[in-house]
Amino acid sequence: MKDEILSLLSPQYPWRETLAYFPEIDSTNSRLKQLAQEGTPAGTALIAGHQTGGRGRKGRSFFSPEGVGIYLSILLRPQCEAAQLMHLTCATAVAMCDAMERVTGVRPGIKWTNDLVFGTRKLSGILTELGFTPQGGLDYAVVGIGVNCCQRETDFPPEIRDMAGSLAMMTGKNIDRAQVAASMLDALYRMNETLLTGVDAMFTQYRKDCVTLGHPVSLVRGGEVRHAFAETVDEAGALVVRYPDGHREAVNSGEVSVRGMYGYL
Repeated sequence: MKDEILSLLSPQYPWRETLAYFPEIDSTNSRLKQLAQEGTPAGTALIAGHQTGGRGRKGRSFFSPEGVGIYLSILLRPQCEAAQLMHLTCATAVAMCDAMERVTGVRPGIKWTNDLVFGTRKLSGILTELGFTPQGGLDYAVVGIGVNCCQRETDFPPEIRDMAGSLAMMTGKNIDRAQVAASMLDALYRMNETLLTGVDAMFTQYRKDCVTLGHPVSLVRGGEVRHAFAETVDEAGALVVRYPDGHREAVNSGEVSVRGMYGYL
């Protein structure tokens, strides 16, 4: 698989030597964080055919079966303060929409903040994690993406079958996983090149892609549920919502679901 992925990348792709493929791994993000602490260079990417301990946001597991998805983590070492990377997850989501569109001809949407979707089904999840120096400065960022490529509806466990989807389901075509991986790597490299200089343009595209905007949402914080209307995403990646009384708030924490559209939070 590694050789196939490399053959699909441009010869000028600068991170070819730091790509590793694992038929099985516990978690690409967890393993890459260990390598980052040992000093592995920016651009190091780990791709797995199967994860036994795939992780999502808030400690959730990410369903990572063998041979039907791409589970990829890449290491970035931005020369900036952590506060300047508030948009990293949003930037990754836009980059992954670009990557999926190049492969399939169909552009997914983004469910704020970190899920790629098509219709009412989740295609992909993103997990970004930062590491810090002993002095408290930013050391690295690990960006992890899991993409459902080849599954049919019956391949998913019953508990997620009505909300999970794949690129094959989105297009009705067979999907080349190596091509997906190569497109993801190329898009992540391009993202990294403009990560600090192209923020405004990135957010313009993110707002176009974000299916949450313009819809009623349920804001779930612990056991509290509040209803609001999603208006926009601000320059820090927060969701700006309007409550029925007219009050506006930029939501940075908690979970948001688009009421009446999605069966998952």
